[in-house]
Order: sequence, then structure tokens, then C-alpha cells
Amino acid sequence: MKLKGICPIIATPFTKTGEVDYDSLMNEVYYLADNGCHGVTLFGIAGEYYKLSKEESDKMVRIVVDACKKKGIPSIISVTDHATEVSVRRAKYYQDCGADSLMLLPPFFLKPKAEDIYEHMKQVCSAVDIPVVIQYAPEQTGVSIAPTVLANLRNDVDIDLYYKIECKPAGGYISALLNEVGDSGRVFIGNAGYQFIEGFDRGAIGVMPGSSMFDIYLEIYNKYVSGDREGAKMLHGTILLPMLNHIRQDVEMIILYEKRILQRRGIISTDYCRLPTFRTDPVYDAIFDEYYGMIKDYFYSSR
Repeated sequence: MKLKGICPIIATPFTKTGEVDYDSLMNEVYYLADNGCHGVTLFGIAGEYYKLSKEESDKMVRIVVDACKKKGIPSIISVTDHATEVSVRRAKYYQDCGADSLMLLPPFFLKPKAEDIYEHMKQVCSAVDIPVVIQYAPEQTGVSIAPTVLANLRNDVDIDLYYKIECKPAGGYISALLNEVGDSGRVFIGNAGYQFIEGFDRGAIGVMPGSSMFDIYLEIYNKYVSGDREGAKMLHGTILLPMLNHIRQDVEMIILYEKRILQRRGIISTDYCRLPTFRTDPVYDAIFDEYYGMIKDYFYSSR
């Protein structure tokens, strides 16, 4: 199953008391699939994976994989463990659960050596038969990886490799990576799709944004791939970016406001984030409400 297009990061829904809301999780996946998303991604950074127990994560995987199979879209499950041995076991488990693809966040705690990060990626990718998306997020991890290193990985593994690039700036890195891998390069844009247009101009094939405004990303994508670059650029620059400029000032901030949008749209039940989380205030909320008023009419359910 080839990956492309808009594959949102699933927000982990919680109840008002902080328990995982599995019913809202299933509803979120169904809503994304029914409204045209090309796939969904579980345990991205925006999904608060780092606040989940193993038991919760395992149950979420089974729910998401089952829902995706029913809806006919690919499931992408992220491996985020720092130990190579644990990551290999986790990757095999996700594959056995029926995941269509994996995403791999390379280890970053205590800043491993470059050769150890490479060996980690190689062992995880060699342990499975399904495609793997290598996530490069140096702003969040504090670990830099040269594009040549990611490109070289394809010579040591036999699976399809994709790359999610969310460094700042991302453009030069995407071009350098694609120059290394040639026609085999498959790049997704991260960082909430902030560099959507530039990334696609440089050869990207998809975006992994948050899930709350997925329909706007779909509209931008559809315009771009149909040849309407100017229409895509206008929608991205005048409708999406004002909201992103406000809510993406901090990772926990965008997680909170993404959930608030999902709740207002009736996709999940609450906007609760497990602690510690971003502390909002009346000014942050007022600005958010202003931009929400500008963007809500572009949601499919508002038409």
C-alpha cells in the first residue's frame, strides 16, 4: 500500500478525568477516513504518545488498525522507544497487529552517537516487511541527522522507506534528501504543514498535520495536485497559516488547541490534555477564537 497525501496525526482523546476515550478515538478515525484522508498516523508527537501507558497504547493500536481496515485506508503506527531491542519488538508487534506502515522516531534521550542512531534505524527497519516512515524532528529531539545518513539507510534495508521532515527550515533538507535518493524518495511534510507549498514545490508527496483541520489540508492538497498551485497557495497562506501562526508557538499549545477544534466540531468529547500541559489564558483563547471564526466555514461539516 503506497503512502501519499494527507495522513493526519491522531489526537489522543481523553475523558474529563484523564482516561483514554476509546469511543472518541474510533470516531476520530472514522471521521477522518469518511471525509477523504489518505491515511492516519498514530503516536506522532502531537498525539501525546509520551503520556500513555503501554496497555493504553496497545489498545489504541488495535482500535486504529481495525478501523482503518474497515475504512480501507492505511494505518501508520509510530515506534518511539529509545532502546533498539524494545523498538524492534514494538515494530514486530505493530506489524503483527495489522499495521500497514510504521513511522520511526529515532532515539534521542541522552543524545546517542550518530552510528548508534543509524544502527537503531537499520535494525528496526530490517525487522519488518511493511513500509517505514523515518521521522526527522530535530527541534523536538535535539538530535541532528544529515540527509545523507537517511538516504544511505535505503541501501541497507529491503523495505519501502518514506521520510517525514520537520526541521526548520525544511526546504533545503528536503531538496538535499531527494537529491540523494532520486526517484525513490518519498517525503512527507511535518511541522503542521507549515511549509506545505514549498515542500511540494521541492518534491514532497504528502503532509502529516494535526487532525483537527484535516479538510483544509485536503483542499490545499487537491488544488495543488490538480495544477491549481495559486489556489493552494492562497488557501494555505490566508486561511490556514493565521491559525497556525498562533497555535503552533509551542508543541503542547498546538496539541491543546487542535483538541479544542476537534471538540467544537463534535469529533471528540473533550479537549482534555494529560498533565503537564500548556497553560492557556484569556488572551490566548480570544485570539484563537478570532482565528477559529475565520476558519470554521472551511470545514466540511460547515458547508
